[in-house]
Amino acid sequence: MLPLTKRQREILDFLNEFIQQHGYAPSLEEIGRRFGLSSLATVHKHLTNLQEKGFIKRAWNRSRSVELVPTRSGGRALELPLLGFVAAGAPIEAIATAEMISVPEDLVGKRDTYVLRVKGDSMIDEQIRDGDFVIVEDRKTADNGEMVIALLGGSDVTLKKFYRDNGRVRLQPANTAMQPLLFDAEHVQIQGVVVGVMRKY
Repeated sequence: MLPLTKRQREILDFLNEFIQQHGYAPSLEEIGRRFGLSSLATVHKHLTNLQEKGFIKRAWNRSRSVELVPTRSGGRALELPLLGFVAAGAPIEAIATAEMISVPEDLVGKRDTYVLRVKGDSMIDEQIRDGDFVIVEDRKTADNGEMVIALLGGSDVTLKKFYRDNGRVRLQPANTAMQPLLFDAEHVQIQGVVVGVMRKY
């Protein structure tokens, strides 16, 4: 499935809600009214794009003939910003990119969520490998045992399990060959908590 634009996602959500409420699809006019589109050709173009991307099916000769196509996972994909790399290993500098990546809806956190690409294999025992994508919920606090993106000394970012340890913070790798990192709490800023992982084969 190809990723959707923001407007296509909104229209797909509207179709979904409308069909659930009424048992049939909205007309082109109703979709146009909902989104302030005066041109039915524009509405038609959005529906054609949704059809080409595999999200809906339509019968060409009937109005209200839109059907939603169930996706393989049962969920939909959302576009999230790919904000750069995170080290699973020695901390590396945070590098920002401006790409977007398509993520299954059920992996997305409750709050603002973004994606980082993993470099290194300090989290291999958690099945997170070099090159994987972690889905991160934007949070500044974490509970013991949560996997976090931690900013160290204001410049280096690392992916580790988080533990409070007698007033200090222990960042624990999931790799027996690597030692935990111990810091005074004020040197560690939580940037987010990992809520999912994706691998592209």
